[in-house]
Amino acid sequence: MVVYVDLIFLTNLIIDGALIGLTAWMRQTKLVWWRWLLSAIVGALYVVMMFVPQFDFMFTFLIKFGFSLVMLSIAFGYKGLQAFTRTLGTFYVINFVAAGGILGVHYMLQSSGELFNGIWFTASGGMSFDLKIAFWFTFIVFFVVLLLFKIVQSAKRKTDRLSTYLGKVEVCIDEMVVSCTGLLDTGNQLTDPLSRMPVMVMEASLWQEWLPESWKHRLKQDSPDQLIMELDQEQEHFKWQDRLRLVPYRGINKGTAFMLAIKPDRVRVTMEETPYETTKVLIGLDGGVLSSDGKYQAVIHPELVQEAASAQSTAQSAEATEKPLNVV
Repeated sequence: MVVYVDLIFLTNLIIDGALIGLTAWMRQTKLVWWRWLLSAIVGALYVVMMFVPQFDFMFTFLIKFGFSLVMLSIAFGYKGLQAFTRTLGTFYVINFVAAGGILGVHYMLQSSGELFNGIWFTASGGMSFDLKIAFWFTFIVFFVVLLLFKIVQSAKRKTDRLSTYLGKVEVCIDEMVVSCTGLLDTGNQLTDPLSRMPVMVMEASLWQEWLPESWKHRLKQDSPDQLIMELDQEQEHFKWQDRLRLVPYRGINKGTAFMLAIKPDRVRVTMEETPYETTKVLIGLDGGVLSSDGKYQAVIHPELVQEAASAQSTAQSAEATEKPLNVV
């Protein structure tokens, strides 16, 4: 049997470097290139020692674990026990995911005959498995598994970041309350040019029960001013007709258009268990779907949270000022 030590060293150098790099990405830590390279070299040298008979004693659990500590110390340094422990745990989780992915794909591609041929029984009645995985198969599947793992983690991070901007929205008109999940859009500057009120956009489907029957499925195609004109001509009864507004806006790569809006009595937005309530707002009705995955049905204007927070703090300050002082 011919063993190409240089090929084994180079392969493990790349694999160890990928594991260290993904660990740093998971821990959101920036690596110094020479530390990264030196750590990968140490890991690759350890694998090469397998082919030196004098180093058989090094292939025990404690020695393997000690080498992983040395690799992480070189790559990340020691910045406290808690940080180092989290880095160590992340490193081993990534290793186990990669190893499990390789074994899973290997057994998934095997036929039943190949699988049973690899099972044999010992004289004492025990069962053993003969595992033979090709080198290039291991190398390719390893990086495929790491890529899939990174994609899944990126999607999870995106969802976690998005959840911090999600809040509960309650719109009150007369005795009616429409509730949904809203996304706080810090770049939203849509306001009514006449009243200067901020406009919070909501999906029109949330209001179908109270909108005129002739408007159903038309808010997306027809212009809002045409719908209002038809409402006047047909003399169809709509109890909130005096609350309707036309708000001009400019879309991306489009000219000026109008959005149909309703003036509510009040809007209550709850972000991270903190409620914000205001009456100076318009509700813009969008005939489409705001979120393709259905995570939110409204786009919250940032002024709703800012103005409500300012009003609450002003009220609390006034209340504190009005309290009598007890002089002893």
